[in-house]
Amino acid sequence: MAPRLPALDTFPPLRAWQRKAMVEYLRRRTEDFTAVATPGAGKTTFALRIAAELLNDGTVEAVTVVAPTEHLKTQWAESAARVGIQLDAAFRNADLHSAADFHGAVVTYAQVGMAPQVHRRRTMTRRTLVILDEIHHAGDSRTWGDGVKAAFEPAVRRLMLTGTPFRSDDNPIPFVSYERGGDGLLRSRADSVYGYSDALREGVVRPVLFLAYSGETRWRTNAGEELAARLGEPMTQDLIAQAWRTALDPAGDWMPQVLRAADARLTVLRNNGMPDAGGLVIASDQQVARSYAKLLEQVTGEKAAVVLSDDQGASARIATFAASEQRWLVAVRMVSEGVDIPRLAVGVYATSASTPLYFAQAIGRFVRARRPGETASVFLPSVPHLLGLASEMEAERDHVLGKPKDSDGLDDDLLERAQREDQASGELEKRFAALSATAELDQVIFDGASFGTAAQAGTPEEEEYLGLPGLLTADQVSMLLTKRQAEQLAAQRRRSTQRAAEPAAAAPTAPPAPMSAAQRRVALRRQLNALVAARHHRTGQPHGKIHAELRRLCGGPPSAQATIEQLEERIATVQTL
Repeated sequence: MAPRLPALDTFPPLRAWQRKAMVEYLRRRTEDFTAVATPGAGKTTFALRIAAELLNDGTVEAVTVVAPTEHLKTQWAESAARVGIQLDAAFRNADLHSAADFHGAVVTYAQVGMAPQVHRRRTMTRRTLVILDEIHHAGDSRTWGDGVKAAFEPAVRRLMLTGTPFRSDDNPIPFVSYERGGDGLLRSRADSVYGYSDALREGVVRPVLFLAYSGETRWRTNAGEELAARLGEPMTQDLIAQAWRTALDPAGDWMPQVLRAADARLTVLRNNGMPDAGGLVIASDQQVARSYAKLLEQVTGEKAAVVLSDDQGASARIATFAASEQRWLVAVRMVSEGVDIPRLAVGVYATSASTPLYFAQAIGRFVRARRPGETASVFLPSVPHLLGLASEMEAERDHVLGKPKDSDGLDDDLLERAQREDQASGELEKRFAALSATAELDQVIFDGASFGTAAQAGTPEEEEYLGLPGLLTADQVSMLLTKRQAEQLAAQRRRSTQRAAEPAAAAPTAPPAPMSAAQRRVALRRQLNALVAARHHRTGQPHGKIHAELRRLCGGPPSAQATIEQLEERIATVQTL
């Protein structure tokens, strides 16, 4: 018996971007349509409404959804069932066809890659809409990409969805259109785009504060040489990578101090409008994830949920955590993309994965808004590459083919090894041994701007930032961060004045020591932020737009990772605007 058609009048009201994209889709009536929307914006609801429209008007008879993971198959089927579309999440390649009481099936990219001909026959049997969720995954390997093309070429309609429409390689994404730009490179083209900045402005997603922690790190190389470096200071890429990994070592002091700060922030959110707020630690490999879970238990007195691999047991643990009020979840890969746990509001980015794609997917777990005023806080190492990604969170990217790749010296292959059952960090441990690491709050990044001065972990200065109210609008976040920074600077000036007023010693005092490069960068960053804030008050332009305009005029990276010369040039430029 064929299932009943979904009733359109039972669908939840669509958001403005969803209505606009649906009108564009129905107007075009083309085979392929690519919709890009920031995580948390409602891509699933949009796609299911399109499916319902096409089923009802007879354009299609069946729906196939392709998702990245087994867990997302269940999530898609449950969401579809709520609006009257019955999808078989248990379909296996050996089944050949879905039962007659389903509108279609949900499968994974891996399933399609293993048996594309099975899915091609299913697609040819009935007029089919194929929804390709997080379509960039179809470029993960030649098998997946070729399999998706072979399986779904006969489809009447293909709807491609993604929150991160770019890849870190040159693998083309099937069914996505590419256009050649003036530089001769091919860039992906979307039919509908709804970015993070749009969603933030409309209150669809949460504002995200990035709390970057620096600190002193020490490690021993495989040659027996002991090295020390301050995380976040300018140095070679090799030293940055080793200092970063040393900080993430669960046996050092950096991770316990950052986890303690993150849990304090979680408590503030829970006590101020988000009583069920949860936290997520994203780890590099399974052994380290278990160690972080033990640290969290020591810090909080409560066991943390641990999710290590993409299996049925992991899916159940995610679902249990999502429905509970448990404080912390530690994961290696499972919660990096697509998984919907709206109560996640605090994150600790404790992985060496550094691609823009992975970073965007990970941060996307924290932006899903439930009620007005909710904010998210993500704690991360003060590493120039990550600071740049945090500052550019609102930037819209396309997938570019043929662009030369700039090596950043960081080991993103660690994440790939973490997805296998073997010990991911064994080879790494042979190269060097972490000795010690301490943490201090370096800066807070919001809306492309950097706020605050260095504050030791556990001090009142750090608590001022950890204690920001949990329910704030984006404008209120900017205002409070500016106020906190001004208070910090005023307190520093008062201390300097008090020291100067003390009776001079009989012996002549030594002249003040010249500032180090790091101190100069901090001072220039403060000055730039103050000038940007002044311009914001004069013009009403958001801080992020002013910083972006300065970057356009002067060049260079975001201010969080800019050089002394670049900061000085921007200061001179903003004074002339």
